[in-house]
Amino acid sequence: MTPLIEMKNITYRAGNRSILNIPEFQIESGEFLGIMGPNGAGKSTLLKLIAFLEKPSGGEILYRGETIPSGNAPLELRRKFSIALQQSLLLDGTVFYNIAIGLTLRKVPKSEIKEKVTRWLELFGISHLAKKNALYLSGGEAQRVNLARAMIVEPEILFLDEPFSALDFPTKIKLMEDFKEIISTTGTTAVFVSHDLMEIHYLTNRLAIIVGGEVKQSGPTPRVLEHPNSSTQSFLNEWKKFYPIAR
Repeated sequence: MTPLIEMKNITYRAGNRSILNIPEFQIESGEFLGIMGPNGAGKSTLLKLIAFLEKPSGGEILYRGETIPSGNAPLELRRKFSIALQQSLLLDGTVFYNIAIGLTLRKVPKSEIKEKVTRWLELFGISHLAKKNALYLSGGEAQRVNLARAMIVEPEILFLDEPFSALDFPTKIKLMEDFKEIISTTGTTAVFVSHDLMEIHYLTNRLAIIVGGEVKQSGPTPRVLEHPNSSTQSFLNEWKKFYPIAR
């Protein structure tokens, strides 16, 4: 089966410094891929390349087997993607307005927008916030709006860059539980960058570990956590001191 996204001989440089060197990497349709590694390993850069938000210094990226011109992904393709960041970056307006913005920009009929926003408000448990100004939400509420806004456009791939990291523990756990249920019912492909092994262990079904700009190990999340190779063992052992689930 042709991968949804395939990277071949990808390099990324900043000046004279090599940030990424990835000979080969794939993302399969329907998987929930976690990307993890030490600070500065290149995780967020890799996510930006996969999402066509950055241009690689070399190599090619294919979508469903077709090479995409470097730094020039067509609008039709970019609209298949959606992203949720650590900062929710909500607009000054109601929660309803913020969730609806992607559909509004796509010129979806107002009746359809209302129906879809109502559905996603319910799915994320924030119907009671529909008329509240998004700038006055709590951190957990804001991330629920952020994720609903990303999901309402029904993306083929959802990119997540540490959207749970700034939340307090109880809020994080509840949102992760709700989000896992939602993502499993939609079948959306997800690519998730996180520093937190608990988040990776709970949400993902495949894990790629980046060290020094290279993907050192990739495979089903439980297998990678239980059987780290020599290149990832040191990094994972630091986490295993705190998370017995990964021992």
